[in-house]
Amino acid sequence: MDHSPLDETDLAILRELRADGRLSVSALAEAVHISRSHAYSRLTRLTEAGVITGYRAVVDPSKAGRPESAYVFLKVRQSAWRELKSALLELDELEHYALVGGEFDVVLLIRARDSADLRRIVFERIQPLPGIVDARTSIVFEDGPGPSW
Repeated sequence: MDHSPLDETDLAILRELRADGRLSVSALAEAVHISRSHAYSRLTRLTEAGVITGYRAVVDPSKAGRPESAYVFLKVRQSAWRELKSALLELDELEHYALVGGEFDVVLLIRARDSADLRRIVFERIQPLPGIVDARTSIVFEDGPGPSW
């Protein structure tokens, strides 16, 4: 599967797995209307091609003790990105990061225990990191998953 486009069956498999990553191969095959052996071979191909990179639990941050969330937008010195990325990946509270184009260079999704914890993470752990030129924080009032494609 060398970067060739995915067909409708591949996309249907991905949709089903995004909705429930614990589906058995038999249930997946039934859901996308293919044989079990065909589903198994497609799963193997999608995995070997790197399209499917793993299976994870989807965790409710509030129920896991991290109800406060914020997006932190960073402007960084480009020469400092590799070192900064390593430091950011040490943060237990970091759920997601993205290197982006536009006004800011990096977007972080931070999950915290409460507003005081969020303040501590942003002001004491993120902003002092070398290479950060500017930071802006936006508090999340509500979030959830988007529709599965």
